[in-house]
Amino acid sequence: MDGIHLLGEWYGCPADQPEMLRADALRRRCLDAVAAAGLTTVGERFHQFEPQGVTGAVILAESHLAIHTWPERESVTIDVYVCNFTTDNTAKAESVFRSLERTLRPKRTRFQAIHRGGADG
Repeated sequence: MDGIHLLGEWYGCPADQPEMLRADALRRRCLDAVAAAGLTTVGERFHQFEPQGVTGAVILAESHLAIHTWPERESVTIDVYVCNFTTDNTAKAESVFRSLERTLRPKRTRFQAIHRGGADG
C-alpha cells in the first residue's frame, strides 16, 4: 500500500467558473486531468448540489481523486491518493492535482503530502 496522498484546500477560487458550479463541467475536467496524467479511471460519481456546488470522486485503478466545491465560500477541497505498488505514480498524482489547481485558480492554498505505507515493520 505504499503511495502518496495529496491534500489541498483552495481559497479565493472564482465562484462563477463552470467547474465550481456544475457537476458536468467539473466531471469533464477531472476525467481529462486523470487521463492526461496517465492514470486509469475505473469509475466516477459527481453530485450537483442546489443551488450550487459539486462533490465528486473518480475511482482509479491506482486509488482515487475526491473533490468538493463551495462556490458560496470560493473554496475547494481535493485529495488525490495513488498507490505505488508496481511503479511510482507520484508524478502522475502531482500532475492531476496541479492541473485542477490551474483550472480552479485559487488565490490562497494549503497543501499536504502524506507518504502512506512503506515496508512492513
